[in-house]
Amino acid sequence: MKKINILFDLDGTLIDSTHAILESFGVAYQNMNQNKPDDELIKAQIGHPLEDMFVTLGVDRNEVEAFVYHYKMHYRKINQAMTTLLPYAKEAIEEAHRVAHLAVVTTKTSQYAIELLKHLGVFDYFDAFVGRDDVEFPKPHPEPILKALKALNNGYSSWMIGDTCMDMQSAKAANINAIGVECGYVSLEELKKCSTIIKSDALEAVNVVISYNIGD
Repeated sequence: MKKINILFDLDGTLIDSTHAILESFGVAYQNMNQNKPDDELIKAQIGHPLEDMFVTLGVDRNEVEAFVYHYKMHYRKINQAMTTLLPYAKEAIEEAHRVAHLAVVTTKTSQYAIELLKHLGVFDYFDAFVGRDDVEFPKPHPEPILKALKALNNGYSSWMIGDTCMDMQSAKAANINAIGVECGYVSLEELKKCSTIIKSDALEAVNVVISYNIGD
């Protein structure tokens, strides 16, 4: 019987949508007649809510809505074709599903997350999905994780697996365990500031969860 909950971040943890994101940012800046920031600056913001990414990159708050509109109009056309599962992500999902109830907690909208997971053939492994549009306060606030746990509704030991400090901080605030993974957009040095357990990828992280819960 499954007595564990495993919550996964999406971008940089299970999927690689870097090219789709960068191209969509380029289209947004082009349509708004502004120069696109360096790709590395954009990549450093992946995982944050889209509106926050544009603000951090210097877009005037009064123009953010228009930038987001142009981004989403292009992203919805290309995201499936330009997004792949990260190495060992499929194995991580399958192994996690063998022992745990699974959820996705992401700053993407639920619609995009669900469509991508269906396209990638792993949707049916998950029991709950929490996106940016499902909460008032995104990660690092605990609300997304708490909402996922409420949807799972079982009271079991819970773990968050993610590639950013926002994932780790959200888990800590929600009072659950967390594991950082190096396969995303944050450096190891940065992850060390917020996570005591760091693994190379989601499969290694899942194996840690299983080892911690043997006999539960």
